[in-house]
Amino acid sequence: MNDDELLRSRGLRVTAPRLAVLEALTASPHADADAVLRGVRTRMPSVSVQAIYDVLAAFTQAGLVRRIEPAGHPARYERRVGDNHHHVVCRACGAVEDVDCVVGEAPCLEPSGTTGFAVDAAEVTFWGLCAHCRGDDPHTTG
Repeated sequence: MNDDELLRSRGLRVTAPRLAVLEALTASPHADADAVLRGVRTRMPSVSVQAIYDVLAAFTQAGLVRRIEPAGHPARYERRVGDNHHHVVCRACGAVEDVDCVVGEAPCLEPSGTTGFAVDAAEVTFWGLCAHCRGDDPHTTG
């Protein structure tokens, strides 16, 4: 399904800013709103900051993007939705990568008690240092 069809399937109008946000998130998974804005402005220089926030909010509500909020970092957005994957965050530079579900299917972790909640997802954030910040990145020179 292309992005036009995807938007329509969620009851959203197809607009240039919405398509540009989807493209920016495809190019830069786990982008914060400022990074999305920079990506969109390469195609649409006059798009407003508010338009980006509005599109991200609409996409999150429609289930087209997932909003993650690593502690101490701005909210990030990604197009990978519909599964219960987790994330690993670099303590030094803030890089974020996906980590597939730790055990089995969603929610992949079972709480010791639910106090009446019907748990359908678990969100886990792993923390550490990425290869670049550890100096182990084979793509760096030196």
